[in-house]
Amino acid sequence: MELKGIAALVTGGASGLGAATARELTAAGAKCALLDMNMPVAEKTAKEIGALAVECNVADADSATKAIAAAAAKHGPARVLVNCAGIGVAAKAVGKDGPMPLDRFARVIQVNLIGTFNMIRLAAAEMQKLPALADNERGAIINTASVAAFDGQIGQPAYSASKGGVVGMTLPLAREFAQFGIRVCTIAPGLFDTPMMAGLPPEAHAALVATTLFPRRLGLPAEFGKLSRHICENAMLNGETIRLDGSIRLAPR
Repeated sequence: MELKGIAALVTGGASGLGAATARELTAAGAKCALLDMNMPVAEKTAKEIGALAVECNVADADSATKAIAAAAAKHGPARVLVNCAGIGVAAKAVGKDGPMPLDRFARVIQVNLIGTFNMIRLAAAEMQKLPALADNERGAIINTASVAAFDGQIGQPAYSASKGGVVGMTLPLAREFAQFGIRVCTIAPGLFDTPMMAGLPPEAHAALVATTLFPRRLGLPAEFGKLSRHICENAMLNGETIRLDGSIRLAPR
């Protein structure tokens, strides 16, 4: 897909992987809308890169519907959706205080998995109405999972389950949308230099980086953005989950 002039939605676009992706897509000529709940940061990022900031709670059907409509009113219907919005909660199933509160588990699933599906169902419904481009393509959807979907650590049952769900629905959605020329891929990043990682103690940070084969460092958000752009531009990428992780394999703890 040629991105110049294409409307794109990036959830979690205010910062981290989402902001880096929006920056890359905008540099390629796309018209990006940053869908986020943190409007002060989203507006700042949007101003920096020439994008649009739209308030959106991805886990809420009404909020997502209104956000997509607001972005379309400014940029036209989106042909690209990149789902980067997500939360991480570290908690054992049974910790020092007893069983993990069920609402904490449900919250992670609600945002990371249901929120991702919510955005896909709404964006794809609009993409299906658009005229076909080259290769009969109408759109591309990119989701964010995690290597925790495959080798989650102790304390990650909720996060790993949510990201495993994103991986699990990638191929079924790609198969469903194939008839409309809409591709679906998922990126499973390893350890990236994002606000979610910033809260780790230095020793935990060092221990995680040490398990990466090469390059032995945190991933750069720009590297995630570049892969997102490539998926948009390479029509043969479809139905795949791509690990972007320096060949890391997470230890049990």
